[in-house]
Amino acid sequence: MSADIAIDQLDEAQARAELARLADLLAQANAAYHREDAPVFDDAEYDALKRRNAEIEMRFPHLKRSDSPSEQVGAAPSEGFGKITHAVRMMSLSNAFDDEDVVEFDQSVRKYLGAPGEIAYTAEPKIDGLSLSIRYEMGQIIHAATRGDGEIGENVTANALTIADIPQTLDGAPDVLEVRGEVYMSHADFAALNARHAERGGKTFANPRNAAAGSLRQLDPEITHARPLKFFAYSWGELSAPLADTQTAATRRLQALGFQINPLTRRFTEITDLIAHYHNIEAQRATLGYDIDGVVYKVDDLALQRRLGFRSTTPRWAIAHKFPAELAWTRLEAIDIQVGRTGALSPVARLTPVTVGGVVVSNATLHNEDYIAGRDSKGGEIRGGKDIRVGDWVEVYRAGDVIPKIADVDLSKRPDDAVPFLYPTVCPECGSEAIREEGDAVRRCSGGLICPAQAVEKLKHFVSRGAFDIDGLGAKQVEQFYKDGWIKEPADIFTLRDRFSTGLQQLKNREGWGEKSANSLFDAIDVRKTIPLAKLIFALGIRHVGDSSASLLATTYGTWDAFEAAMTEAQIGVGTQWEDLLAVDGVGAVMATSVITAFHQEAERASIDRLVAHLTVVEAAKPKNDSPVSGKTVVFTGTLEKMTRAEAKARAESLGAKVSGSVSAKTDLLVAGPGAGSKEKKARELGIETLDEDGWLALIGTA
Repeated sequence: MSADIAIDQLDEAQARAELARLADLLAQANAAYHREDAPVFDDAEYDALKRRNAEIEMRFPHLKRSDSPSEQVGAAPSEGFGKITHAVRMMSLSNAFDDEDVVEFDQSVRKYLGAPGEIAYTAEPKIDGLSLSIRYEMGQIIHAATRGDGEIGENVTANALTIADIPQTLDGAPDVLEVRGEVYMSHADFAALNARHAERGGKTFANPRNAAAGSLRQLDPEITHARPLKFFAYSWGELSAPLADTQTAATRRLQALGFQINPLTRRFTEITDLIAHYHNIEAQRATLGYDIDGVVYKVDDLALQRRLGFRSTTPRWAIAHKFPAELAWTRLEAIDIQVGRTGALSPVARLTPVTVGGVVVSNATLHNEDYIAGRDSKGGEIRGGKDIRVGDWVEVYRAGDVIPKIADVDLSKRPDDAVPFLYPTVCPECGSEAIREEGDAVRRCSGGLICPAQAVEKLKHFVSRGAFDIDGLGAKQVEQFYKDGWIKEPADIFTLRDRFSTGLQQLKNREGWGEKSANSLFDAIDVRKTIPLAKLIFALGIRHVGDSSASLLATTYGTWDAFEAAMTEAQIGVGTQWEDLLAVDGVGAVMATSVITAFHQEAERASIDRLVAHLTVVEAAKPKNDSPVSGKTVVFTGTLEKMTRAEAKARAESLGAKVSGSVSAKTDLLVAGPGAGSKEKKARELGIETLDEDGWLALIGTA
């Protein structure tokens, strides 16, 4: 399974399958945590899942799914409460797991702003509670809402009014003020609450966070009133007037209005001081009297916060530095080899189960054959050159990655009969030669389509949530249908009804299937015969083409006929179609080569043609934004002086424009700053409208 493979060893097929698995898993976790107050993972495991998803998306940006967990905040609100739409979306935070991540965060801020000077940050404990937004108008509480899915939360106004830390009226506040913070319960109050419940034979809570969330989300406010809830304010949503110019001054303003702010909040101008404060808070963690799971850093200057803006669900100006997970020692019982969709042979450690950070671990990644042998990719020693053998006593850790890893080996406990692990040179699934090409850390099966492991993984991707998402045809059914010889390629899925039309005996006699369920499956397949262009491109499983890349290609070409014709005509490295493909911002030579190759390989192209013959492909939607640049292709060149290139690109895309990295006949507008060279010259030769930065800002209305 791709879940057992290290991120740096995932091939594209495995990454796609893993992103699908993580999307489902995290959606369930979000619902359990935010809506049902019954977490299915501890914080370390949840963070590790999120980070694994983010790191896979970073390594394979073109595979990012439309339902990516990185695009979601919280979970849909419960049906037990009224709904409130947040005037300003409640965002989640990106995570840092070590000091290096914090340094990289600072570097990303500076790069985005193009600011080499001093940048100050605030640092405050990250409270492990339930997020709440409280709206005041003319100093009076209007409503209070949970985060929900970030856009719509639950109306818990009556319950919030019972919390002593939340003022019911404000004196001297802006006419409209949404105060945001965290509802929590202290350790002492939590212990007392559980003691009272235990005495009465009632339900006890697993931890203070669950107790706080369950208390705030009671349908009877009197129950909430009887619970000892507290509230720390740390941010704001909609404002009719600014609170201050800095994060520091704004939170002090909230404090002056009667809210509690965390006393450990500090302001720093040096990253080393920021990190030192994190370790200081970490050392105090056990004595604070309430749960925290990290430290949040925010750019202090609110004008810079506004410039940095937001990604889809997280601000660029803040990050949560999470506390590390735990280590544990256990026995390595076996090493198994798994084969992915592109043939990668990946080793997995089977362990004597051990609890690491509150989670029972029985599997761990071993990366590749070099890692097992105690070498890095360049032949240097790791772990002091100690290899890993079956029977070894190994140290396992989970910090920063949901897939546990082996950190070390205790040679003093190595069995006398332990022997070096011999990495297979043939595929364990089909017996084909397993080849390791020069410069590649991974050994791959050469069997291609004859390898069942690769074929099944391709089909699993095709029916995955971000692709055709056929109700009733998931990974389990795909494996069974492939084994039975019913489907060997995607086109076979759409002929199932015709092949089983006589009595449905082959299918309905299977365990778990009847005539009704079989017909339901066939109906679900028929529904998917009409498919959006982006989903079809993604479903093809072309290497290096993920969800977001498929959307880019669909938006660029519009229809299947146009896309198919362009890829058929295209030649790698030369010609107009090659140049047009590379002109799509986000498409590089590697992806372009992969797409063109898929349409020029005889067997793969024939499989695509057989599939499309069954489908009605819906053309990509045109941009609906009515800005002056909506639907236009824009190229930026030279040095921009009033915003960075990243800011300009984000702004253009938010207005419905497509940003390209190169000038072509399809370019509508070139924005040229000082130092513009060949791109400006080519644009003028092609008669493309060219603006300087001031002209661009005037065009989009921000001059």
